[in-house]
Amino acid sequence: MTTRRTTTTLALLLAAGSLGLAGCATEESAAPAATDTTTADDVSIDDAWVKAADAGMTAGFGEITNDGEVEITVVAATTDAAARTELHETAADASGEMSMAEVEGGFVVPAGETLVLEPGGHHLMLMDLAGPVRAGDELTFTLTFGDGSTAELTAPVKDFTGAEESYDGESGAEHGDS
Repeated sequence: MTTRRTTTTLALLLAAGSLGLAGCATEESAAPAATDTTTADDVSIDDAWVKAADAGMTAGFGEITNDGEVEITVVAATTDAAARTELHETAADASGEMSMAEVEGGFVVPAGETLVLEPGGHHLMLMDLAGPVRAGDELTFTLTFGDGSTAELTAPVKDFTGAEESYDGESGAEHGDS
């Protein structure tokens, strides 16, 4: 009798264990598959352009649109036209003067919205230019997002005097140390 009870108990335990494993397999197979999309797939960049400059610093502008369902963060930008490219904003400093400074944490673009990069606002700051950036040239940039994905964009260089900002600290908005 003890042998029969042990065999029955063992059979029930094995059956319960099998059902448990089958339940796990069913849950895993019912889980949504991971997608291969990246932040770069959800971003469009329009109206990009760069301010012409002979040397020193200049800036890049345009519109970054997040067509996705979650917010994205642009964490870096690079171009061969400058030794360093930073994500900047122009804002009032403690004294009320307008100054440019690197944006901590990058540019955040909420889902379904557009971040405008413009003179006197957010912009890509090109520092230590490799050479003159002349009207009619085109510069290629690589934007890097929080998930590590990247997007390339090409921006024409234009003459621009509109906001009267100076990227060498001569007049207008001063460049903040970062």
